[in-house]
Amino acid sequence: MDKNFLILFLSEMELNNMFSDTDLTVLATKFKVLSESSRLKILRTLFDGEKCVSEIIDQTGLQQANVSKQLKILASSGIVECRPQGLMRYYKLADFTVLKICNAICRLSEN
Repeated sequence: MDKNFLILFLSEMELNNMFSDTDLTVLATKFKVLSESSRLKILRTLFDGEKCVSEIIDQTGLQQANVSKQLKILASSGIVECRPQGLMRYYKLADFTVLKICNAICRLSEN
């Protein structure tokens, strides 16, 4: 692990009690949702803005049924939001902490 990253990360938190039990529950839930690669593919398509389901299918190469299932999980966890418009449904990133999580994990894997 990059020592500078760890110092920067820890400097943003209280050192005596970094995570409450509630924080740990929230973290575990987010990591569980983010542990599925198809969900990460969907999120990757949403990082640059709102998309309809057909755009998500085209950009991820995933099957429609899988995209719908994963979007439901992402929406129920509060990571994405859905906006119906006529017969179409548009999804966008709602919880931008996932960008920070993904960025931090990717930076760690580079070292």
